[in-house]
Amino acid sequence: MSGNRRDFIRFVVAGAVAAGCPIDMSLLAAPIEATPSVEGEDNKICHQVRDGKVFSRPPVSAKHDVVIVGGGMSGLAAAYRLQSRDFLLLEKEPHWGGNATCAEYGGSTYGTGAAFLEGKEDEGYILAREIGIEPLPINNWDGTIVNEEFVADTWGDGLEKLPYPAAVKDGFRKFRKDVLAIDLKKRKDELADLPLSDFMKEYPAEVKQWWDNYGPSNWGAVTEDTAARIGIYELQDIAAKDREDNRYTFVGGLGAISKRLAETLETKHKDRMVTGATIVAVENDKREARVTYIQGGELKTVASKAVIMATPKFITRRLVQGLPEKQNDAMQEMRYIPYAVVNLIYDKPVFNSGYDTWCPGSRFSDVIVADWVIKKQAGYQQKYNILSSYTPLHENERSLLLSEAGARKLAGQVLTDFQRLMPSTHVDPVEVHIYRRGHPLYMSTPGLFSKVQPAVREPFERIFFANTDSEGPVSGTGPAIAAAYRAVKEAEQRMAGSASVPATVGL
Repeated sequence: MSGNRRDFIRFVVAGAVAAGCPIDMSLLAAPIEATPSVEGEDNKICHQVRDGKVFSRPPVSAKHDVVIVGGGMSGLAAAYRLQSRDFLLLEKEPHWGGNATCAEYGGSTYGTGAAFLEGKEDEGYILAREIGIEPLPINNWDGTIVNEEFVADTWGDGLEKLPYPAAVKDGFRKFRKDVLAIDLKKRKDELADLPLSDFMKEYPAEVKQWWDNYGPSNWGAVTEDTAARIGIYELQDIAAKDREDNRYTFVGGLGAISKRLAETLETKHKDRMVTGATIVAVENDKREARVTYIQGGELKTVASKAVIMATPKFITRRLVQGLPEKQNDAMQEMRYIPYAVVNLIYDKPVFNSGYDTWCPGSRFSDVIVADWVIKKQAGYQQKYNILSSYTPLHENERSLLLSEAGARKLAGQVLTDFQRLMPSTHVDPVEVHIYRRGHPLYMSTPGLFSKVQPAVREPFERIFFANTDSEGPVSGTGPAIAAAYRAVKEAEQRMAGSASVPATVGL
């Protein structure tokens, strides 16, 4: 592609780590005329907390039943369950939703993070219907693009059509057969502590490449860092003979749930919902818990009967004062990957072959067709073909999302690799929207679900722990909501004068 054609592509960069990101001039032959649009935040206070700065504690200015720290899906769900209480919901960002948000371009909505739900028993599915939005069935097994060919239903009929040599295709089929034969129920404890890579040593390298591409996008880890129980469960789900695609989503992905949740809460409780509030300390006292935060440059302290921390544990452990050593160590053991979603916006059809398509060997892991669940509805016309390229990064690549140069480089790599997938994708988008997050997805490593998370979520006096990384076994909207419900139950028990009994979630 010539540089002057790229001059007309507008890049929009947003996300919780954004700090300004004009176009990478190395990708362009001449300066572009349009000014890149940038959204983001100042992380100065967060970094001060990370580095151990001790902020002063002003006198308590207000008292509540429950303070909820974090306005992502888990915090919103907790607030929804606590509407009969005097709650206060605090969120650092200027918007609600955390990793489940959606955006719009020219009247077309697309997701910037969490994509779909797993079945009608998923807490997200149940909550969505409760707040008045109907989950839409995806009904399309994931395909793969490899060697410039699109293969539908990768782990079903697609294994026979993969454009690999016969020996490699035999290896894919053997891997599927061998994994389906594993008794996951009998071996689940053993498999929770073993890496998935232990089960890939006898198969072609292309099998491992596929799962090293799939894992980071779903549970944050390549096969060496993945609990075997997670990967085996996943393959048994997507490759079983009696399988059924029970995934659901919405226009805009799961951001549709957080958006409706926030709207529902704001109709009655807007005065209890505060954005732009950066927490600097959470502590237990003899008769209450106290939360200190900065809003508009002013330090405030509020007190409550209980606090629900709906925040990732790498943040939580720095905010909560006096954590027991074992719990602090467990939180510190958790690992998180950086993640970008690069939305390629086209004003004509470019790729509509499958809802979620995997692209091993590319800078991004998979690409989702934003309007998949509505594009076949009667009378619907696709104005924009918006393709969300999910781009998980390695832990040591986090700095790419913090610097202008790094973000520009990543955006260029994703676009270039997408255009190399097949001849039909060698097309220029009209805009590229980059949404980047520094620590959104925890890694489902061996031993995490069985040993680390039970210690992480243990109630600490008047402080209770939500967020998806409390629950497991993988990051997701359903676990985030389940964690909120558990924390609410524990807080209610504490306020009623009884000890909390931690709930568990099985796989």
